[in-house]
Amino acid sequence: MSADLPASQLLDLDAVALAGALRSEKVSCVELMSATLDRIEALNPCFNAIVALQDRETLIAEAQARDAQPARGPLHGFPIAIKDLSAAKGLPMTMGSPILKDFVADVDSIFVRRIRAAGAIIIGKTNTPEFGLGSQTYNPVHGPTRNAYDPALTAGGSSGGAAVALALRMLPVADGSDYGGSLRNPAGWNNVYGFRPSIGRVPNDGREAWLPSMGVNGPMARSPADLALLLSVISGYDPREPLTIAGDGGEFDAPLEGDVRGARIAWVRDWGGALPCESGVLEVCERALETFQALGCVVECAQPDFSLDALWDAWVTLRQWQIGTALAPFWNVPAMRVLMKPEAVWEVERGARLSAFDVSAASAVRTRWTQTLVAFFERYDFLVLPTAQVFPFAVETHWPTEIAGRRMETYHEWMKCVVPATMAGGPALAAPAGFGDNGLPMGIQILGRNRAEFDCLRLAWAYDQASCWPRKRRPGALG
Repeated sequence: MSADLPASQLLDLDAVALAGALRSEKVSCVELMSATLDRIEALNPCFNAIVALQDRETLIAEAQARDAQPARGPLHGFPIAIKDLSAAKGLPMTMGSPILKDFVADVDSIFVRRIRAAGAIIIGKTNTPEFGLGSQTYNPVHGPTRNAYDPALTAGGSSGGAAVALALRMLPVADGSDYGGSLRNPAGWNNVYGFRPSIGRVPNDGREAWLPSMGVNGPMARSPADLALLLSVISGYDPREPLTIAGDGGEFDAPLEGDVRGARIAWVRDWGGALPCESGVLEVCERALETFQALGCVVECAQPDFSLDALWDAWVTLRQWQIGTALAPFWNVPAMRVLMKPEAVWEVERGARLSAFDVSAASAVRTRWTQTLVAFFERYDFLVLPTAQVFPFAVETHWPTEIAGRRMETYHEWMKCVVPATMAGGPALAAPAGFGDNGLPMGIQILGRNRAEFDCLRLAWAYDQASCWPRKRRPGALG
């Protein structure tokens, strides 16, 4: 290791600083890879964030090859693990399902190919719930991922492995995906950042181009600048995804520094009681909003004039249609069906009952919500919600069945606070809000206008400079 940069300090570097150190050869790719694998060896057996880790000797050899060549891109020499819902050529892609426990991908997903082209070394996968269903990362193939701040508790999900790997400095940046908060919830619960970009900003995998999922891929990191770094790599048009946004991600290379005074922020709180929250959640978020006020932002309690129940019902319908369609090939084979988790079976069977008219009606609700939000953003620049309605719970608990005395009817109703952003299709940036009196992390979602990712990043950058949560409150396991 470089004499002036011990391993612990090397892994603490933000990704932007780390990229600079690698480019200037102050640090070698081999040094970074060795430190990364040592950290994974020390902590991953307890937290189980990274799965399908590749052989050390092979990875060191890849790092040596990077050192012997000019920097290929902004992620040159970065150890990266891909979420186990996406394909990385030559690596397992189990999706947490015993049906796929022996499946190895023979191609890269579009965004994974871009990560490789930027110089990253794919070291393995990050853990996820079975088929990504539920904001609790556990599955029968790899087991549970544990919260970076308390291994007795859940990491959230479905990008739980990615969030924990970031918090424990096992990775400099990570990819995630988000349909129902999967980038946002685990980021908030592990004191890191997660960014759900606008639909079309990052290509999916080209399997369904004309009826795209409400799920998106996006970056996770320990700072907004690092989010922008990875977003600049994975964004951009691809002809296999004709609805992707034009460009190549270069707009996210611009500096994030800027004056945010006067930015108008609507704090939705609990949506007039429609979002029951565990005691302490809203208080943590409101303390975070004081930081925005100190930056000169104008914060008001306000909510769009729209029924959250109607939005929820439409989201459930669209999700059953999209998730059910994707999982039906497994359900249709009885020997595979018995291996599926109950939530997956529920999605398929409910989806099969839907008519085209049901889907169209739900889509019309989504359109009305989008139009309502456009009008709302004429008065406000950003809308803020908690990343979750509860604090992290016991890792053995499948999902909360009650919040503040209100019964949750489905496996995902307790995450209703993430639905407004998913249904709007615009950017939602999860930022650390701080810690409750129970010592557990919570986050806030910053929703912006459609395709206004840069505005969200700039606001988050200013907030991060003032709050410093990932740097100020490290997991106890790091010493």
